[in-house]
Amino acid sequence: MHAFRAAVESGDLDAVAGLLADDVVFTSPVAFKPYRGKAITAAIVRGVSRVFEDFTYVREIASPDGRDHVLVFTATVAGKQLQGADFLHVDEDGRIDEFTVMVRPLSAAQALAEAMGAQFEQIALEAG
Repeated sequence: MHAFRAAVESGDLDAVAGLLADDVVFTSPVAFKPYRGKAITAAIVRGVSRVFEDFTYVREIASPDGRDHVLVFTATVAGKQLQGADFLHVDEDGRIDEFTVMVRPLSAAQALAEAMGAQFEQIALEAG
């Protein structure tokens, strides 16, 4: 099991932040422009943890070299069930340097966008 998955499943968001490279690039399923940097990415993960209910990883796929991972999940946001995937790439030091999230269906993605929009003031404060 990837360390990121273990940290998320245990709710250890400090451990999640510790797995991120300083220059990580986070690509959101609902924002056009990627976010760059450990502080904002960790804050977004904390925000997501506040809006997702019943979050569960259901599958993990890894490349043979162990540098690419796909973690498939289910969750509920604002009463909408969604399916999603975290696409992770790790650098030479084992830190996550690319983190892309995709979700479906559209109605759940829209609910996620609204819920995360409501979180963004707190996210900005947490990111410093």
